[in-house]
Amino acid sequence: PARHRSLSPAQARRAKLFSDIRWPRSYTVEAICAIPHPVPTHCLAASACMTHLLTGSQDGYVRDYDIFAAVNGKVFLTAPQRHHCGVMEGLMKGGQIRCWWENPLEVPIPGAEDVSLSPVYSLAMHSDALWALAGSDQGNVNLYTVRHDPGRLIHIMKGHRGSVSGLALQHDEMGYFSAGWDGDAIQWDLNTGQMVRKFTAHGSQLTSIGVRPLQAPNAQHVQPQLYPMPNAQDDDIKSETSYDPLFDEPDADGEPDADDNPPPTILHHAVAPKGAPPVLDPLTYMTFSPDVIMTASIDGQIILWDVRVHAQGTGVGRLWMSEKTPPWCMSACWSADGAQIYAGRRNGTVEIYDVRQTGRAASGTPKILKTLRNPVSSGVVSCVVAFPDGRHLACASHDNIRLWNVAEAGEPEVSGRIKSGVQFKIIPGHHGGFISQMLVDPAARFLVTASSNRGWHGESTRTIFVHEVKHLR
Repeated sequence: PARHRSLSPAQARRAKLFSDIRWPRSYTVEAICAIPHPVPTHCLAASACMTHLLTGSQDGYVRDYDIFAAVNGKVFLTAPQRHHCGVMEGLMKGGQIRCWWENPLEVPIPGAEDVSLSPVYSLAMHSDALWALAGSDQGNVNLYTVRHDPGRLIHIMKGHRGSVSGLALQHDEMGYFSAGWDGDAIQWDLNTGQMVRKFTAHGSQLTSIGVRPLQAPNAQHVQPQLYPMPNAQDDDIKSETSYDPLFDEPDADGEPDADDNPPPTILHHAVAPKGAPPVLDPLTYMTFSPDVIMTASIDGQIILWDVRVHAQGTGVGRLWMSEKTPPWCMSACWSADGAQIYAGRRNGTVEIYDVRQTGRAASGTPKILKTLRNPVSSGVVSCVVAFPDGRHLACASHDNIRLWNVAEAGEPEVSGRIKSGVQFKIIPGHHGGFISQMLVDPAARFLVTASSNRGWHGESTRTIFVHEVKHLR
């Protein structure tokens, strides 16, 4: 019989934190704390319990905030801070900073006065806040201590030739993956500080990287049903799901609705970039192990890599993309159970991919399950984040942040008719500017947002909002 090892004290403590969670049917999200920054903030990282919140900014500093002291305290924003954050009505609490430290290009020489700082483009932190990783615009990844002797630079890992746009920890936290503007994803060993493997595709700048989650015991696994929706992936047909009475005009008299049985649409895949891996085929995807990482590039391509396959050109494949999909993707993430991938697009939509290896797709390869459409005036989708219940998604546009129920959006009712009306909720707080990153803690108690263009084109609000997530039973 297989021998089962007992949990370590840290693992046992984390298991108790999230063992009795009962996920609600929906959420309400309200901004309760604002943290003004002097410059745009490119990235966020937090411990599993949200005791430590790290921010990485353009000025080359990493800041450590105490969320619980801020939301439970009685320190409110001053008038200049309210003006900076764009908070015009109501009371808003201010942040409580613990400490901050520099993000240098090289190991500082003792006694040196001038230290060259590098903007922080990505962050990742140990679940118990023992250490943190910071990716710079010069391709370095710095390892710091956080909980004990905060800000002490332990090691600098050099491997990228451009900005490090994303970091993702392995499940055992003994290593991590990094993504850069040089188009490479690199696997690192934290015990040695050395590169383990390099994943190279077609050279396009990488925007996101994510490790496929293990089967989450508390996540509500979504089992989508098959319905005859031949035009579900067509970006040119406006469905009733996307109608927003605040932004969109109603149909004119006599104009047919989107659900009046439109003719089937023949979809064609987008032209493959030069040097890109082929689209995943059933035979290749069938051999994939559960140890999979996802990379998204600025040209819109999303690629899956089987980490256990080391042969060049094998264990890799692109997700299918329609020719109508614009070549742009700044953010993509996994669902909590690892069954879906959410990709934000330039045309204001979020594409939901079903990536289960025994999923609903008859061909046995990942397929676009549905497309969530924001109002046309909302702008590009700059960031997406999945909630830990496996059903909800927050997507950030230029105007607002919206909360979607992915499991129910666009699904027919018992009568077979698509649900009418607005199927998302507006999350107050952010307005105007690009969202660089959003965080949701494993218990879905807080949502944290940061604003910047991450080195690309766009505006920033230079404000971090902490939202309280209330569960609706």
